[in-house]
Amino acid sequence: MAEPVTEAATGTVVEAVVDETLAPVVDLHPTAADVPAAFPDEVTDDEVPLPAVPRETPAPRAPERFPRPTETRIMTIANQKGGVGKTTTAVNLASALSAAGLKVLVLDLDPQGNASTALGIDHHAGVPGMYEVLVEGKPLQDVVQKCDEAPDLWCAPATVDLAGAEIELVSMVARESRLQRAVAKYFKGLQQAGERRVDYVLIDCPPSLGLLTINAFVAAPEVLIPIQCEYYALEGLSQLLSNIELIQEHLNPDLAVTTILLTMYDGRTRLAAQVVEEVRHHFGEQVLRSLVPRSVRISEAPSHGQTVMAYDPLSSGALAYLEAAREMAQRGVQETPTPAGDAGVGSAPAVADPWARWTDGLVTRRGFASKEGGA
Repeated sequence: MAEPVTEAATGTVVEAVVDETLAPVVDLHPTAADVPAAFPDEVTDDEVPLPAVPRETPAPRAPERFPRPTETRIMTIANQKGGVGKTTTAVNLASALSAAGLKVLVLDLDPQGNASTALGIDHHAGVPGMYEVLVEGKPLQDVVQKCDEAPDLWCAPATVDLAGAEIELVSMVARESRLQRAVAKYFKGLQQAGERRVDYVLIDCPPSLGLLTINAFVAAPEVLIPIQCEYYALEGLSQLLSNIELIQEHLNPDLAVTTILLTMYDGRTRLAAQVVEEVRHHFGEQVLRSLVPRSVRISEAPSHGQTVMAYDPLSSGALAYLEAAREMAQRGVQETPTPAGDAGVGSAPAVADPWARWTDGLVTRRGFASKEGGA
């Protein structure tokens, strides 16, 4: 039996147990040296800090520039079917073109004013907009506002007053060409002031074939039709083309469907693939190669007063619109010969990298993770 042992410090008698199988006695009163630092990042005297892990810095990419068109391209973005992506296409193509060094003007003819919202333009009641231009004859330069999102992006907003413009235009003289005359005067004013000419004018139309859309058709020689990759979108296309033919015969013989963009593409469905095949078969080279997929980021961007090009430039939707804008810009140079004496046409504008504010100038356009995880 073990002998009792008296502890000197406390005078307590403790039995000394000799057993190698018992666990060692744990000290329940640790010293100050054993207490961890209050902040994990704090380095004590007896610790050696680990060297910082070097990060691989991506090589800076060359800033992308789109060629300037030989002359101002005025494009009406129209489709009488709602929800096919007209406004989304207008603002994102405008943002992509402007970010690549081109001067872009967006004319919002939709009384809902969604294009103005997406570009962060004030368009509440009382703000001069397209209603004053079409109905009251106000000069376009007095209503155009600059967008902060891109270097040279401008917008003429739409207010709720525009909803009554269709009725008021009925009794006016030359009601179908009021927008055409306003745009021509705006261009002339820029030329007289010695300012840079506009490279692209994108007109966002309401989902109807009324006088507002007819004004857009008369003012523009080109039509861009966004087509949703669903069956109903194809049904209304024949009616839209019939109306365009009527405009060609009676009001604007230069009008032509030059661009078709397929939107809301879902690669998981066979229907979407069939719609793409059908549209490409009937329209051929008019259809852009780029397909705009369904993307959550495209839907989220307007709630932040931004286009998807600024909200998430590496998302699938932004990359698709960037590719579509690039193809449009290349077609604008190839379709028309370069006039003599205009050195700026077809060349890359010498401006600072417009994408740097969104990607720090170090991110390539494809194969890089984004907020969507590459979706």
